[in-house]
Amino acid sequence: MLVAAVLAALHSLALALGLGSVFARGLRLRDLRRSPNDGDALSRLLRADNLWGLAALLWIATGLLRAFGAIEKESAFYLRNGFFHLKMGLFVAVLALEVAPMVTFIRWRIARSRGGASVAAAPLGVLIRLNDAEVALVPLIPFVAALMARGAWLF
Repeated sequence: MLVAAVLAALHSLALALGLGSVFARGLRLRDLRRSPNDGDALSRLLRADNLWGLAALLWIATGLLRAFGAIEKESAFYLRNGFFHLKMGLFVAVLALEVAPMVTFIRWRIARSRGGASVAAAPLGVLIRLNDAEVALVPLIPFVAALMARGAWLF
């Protein structure tokens, strides 16, 4: 029971950390749109992105353990529930939206380590819209998860 409770708590904390960091990342992207040469804004953006990545790893690890570790409920409980599939669909949508920002920020980190990273030519508007879509989708996931956990059925 203690392991299940710790995993559930870490899963929820990952959500809180992730939502806060992806929201902060969006603010820093807007800062960079206003001042593309602001190195401090870039540093803050990359720190927020690091936290978003850490949250995602924690979310995935705890989610896999909870769904397939037979710690609290059997895997069949999840796999037969349409809300679980909807939750996974939302998560996959967030991951798909994350591909372009992730690649862009990795390139910026590499360029920065080599002495310079310019974001002036970057598609900041696109990155902001992708980030905003992630901020909109992430809060839907716990609502769907709550329905799933309480035995509601989608189909």
